Amino acid sequence: MNSRAKDIRMSRLFGEGKNAVIVATDHGQTFGPVEGLVNFPKAVAKLKTADGILMAPFMSTMTGDLFCGKNAPAMVLRLNWCTGLALPWGYWQARTVQMMTVEEALALGADVVLANLSLQTGDEANDAANAAVFGRIAAEKERLGVPLIGEVFPPDPMRSKLTPDEWHVHIRTVVRIAVEMGADMIKTYYTGDKWHEVCEGAQVPVFGLGSEKTPCSVDALRLAAAQVQAGARGVVFGRNVIQHSQPDRFLAALRDVVKDGADPLETVQRYGLD
Repeated sequence: MNSRAKDIRMSRLFGEGKNAVIVATDHGQTFGPVEGLVNFPKAVAKLKTADGILMAPFMSTMTGDLFCGKNAPAMVLRLNWCTGLALPWGYWQARTVQMMTVEEALALGADVVLANLSLQTGDEANDAANAAVFGRIAAEKERLGVPLIGEVFPPDPMRSKLTPDEWHVHIRTVVRIAVEMGADMIKTYYTGDKWHEVCEGAQVPVFGLGSEKTPCSVDALRLAAAQVQAGARGVVFGRNVIQHSQPDRFLAALRDVVKDGADPLETVQRYGLD
């Protein structure tokens, strides 16, 4: 167990003790070549000012010198694959398999690893299997001193069945379960006015995700601001960055809001965003 090594690697995300901005570029492993990531090397080259970049493991071989140098972003690699993330195919059972070990991720240059944990799938055996995958990754990352982001992503059919309060309770519950199982940080959905309960119950840094592309830049920045104000230590935004007409400028604006508490509307005007 090497907690010092974990602290060193986590510090790459939280420079100067400020909140972190991570950009997700791992959509291709479940969505195929989505808008904004068709030319992967060209897309990630615009993300150099992010604190971290989340990607599927082998896409790290297409990033050139992005992760080299003193102020380079941290490399965050996803280690498991969940059918519940393959939304275009309508999968609903959220079955999870491990794609890569933590040791193999380190060999690719990872600073941080991420693993999905989907529970309450409607099948107890499936829940147990998903927990086992997460547990194996957690045990290995602890032995090797690598921080783990636990991604709490509820099974897709649940979203239409649960009330907002039930959705919040599910997120709050599974987030704490992921932490108890070894997550050093959390990535999950914003649940609204009670989201501070998610952050308080986690007891580790929580990142709010951006989900689908918003119609206007200010909407995405307001979401980020609300998450941070509720206690998040940062955000993991994907499509709102990579599918923006000016991804580098939007990323700069997002950093101002998340790290320095800038006003979203004023920030949009200052950067000339749509």
